[in-house]
Amino acid sequence: MGFIKNILAHPLTRGLSVDDPQTTALRLDIIQSKSYLKKIYLEWYQLIQATLEKKEHVLELGSGAGFFSDFIPEVITSEIFETPGIKLVADACMLPFPDNSLDAIVMTDVFHHIPDVEQFLTEATRCIKKGGKISMIEPWCSPWAKWVYINLHSEPFEDESGWIIPDTGPLSGANGALPWIVFDRDKSTFDEKFPEWEVVNIEPIMPVSYLISGGVSMRSLMPGFLYAPIRWFEKLLNKNIWSMFALIELELKS
Repeated sequence: MGFIKNILAHPLTRGLSVDDPQTTALRLDIIQSKSYLKKIYLEWYQLIQATLEKKEHVLELGSGAGFFSDFIPEVITSEIFETPGIKLVADACMLPFPDNSLDAIVMTDVFHHIPDVEQFLTEATRCIKKGGKISMIEPWCSPWAKWVYINLHSEPFEDESGWIIPDTGPLSGANGALPWIVFDRDKSTFDEKFPEWEVVNIEPIMPVSYLISGGVSMRSLMPGFLYAPIRWFEKLLNKNIWSMFALIELELKS
């Protein structure tokens, strides 16, 4: 398996640490160059954008490897370290914003890297206005996804863990099961700790598209013109068994 991964590894990031800011910048180039993968991100960003009613004061966490600002140009792009194209270096657990100053916080593949999500949610509660949103696309825990993430993915996927991630590095620290843990397995705990928030929607999506795209770490495995028929096929599958990701939408109660 390691031999195959090495052959398929994308040449731009082979051998680079995920904690290296250069890797984040290169990953944006990879997304833009792989037509099938770019279509995935376009769909993800459209899903997130559709959840937002107000777009004047929106913070995006983990912007360095993405292009959500193409959809909302005024978005406050941020990253945990300095990298090209961002407006702010910020830690999700210590947000540099006044109380009640944001309409929303959005993120793509970021929540499961936050070392202390309880602290992040506390900060989000402070910064976001009543009626505001947290919207994210994150890995999800279906039977199929769990097998894929444990056997084929480089990041940890520990569905029996708690809410804290060992802080091994800004991006290498991760638990792909964390969004499912907080918003599904421990939903009653979430409701008790954060009664101000309502989980408006959890929509499991994409059983195979990201996997066959090769993601940001592997070479392109699928041409872009096959995106539409494959997405059509995916929608025929039972999302609770097969989906690898989920759109998660939270709203701060008025």
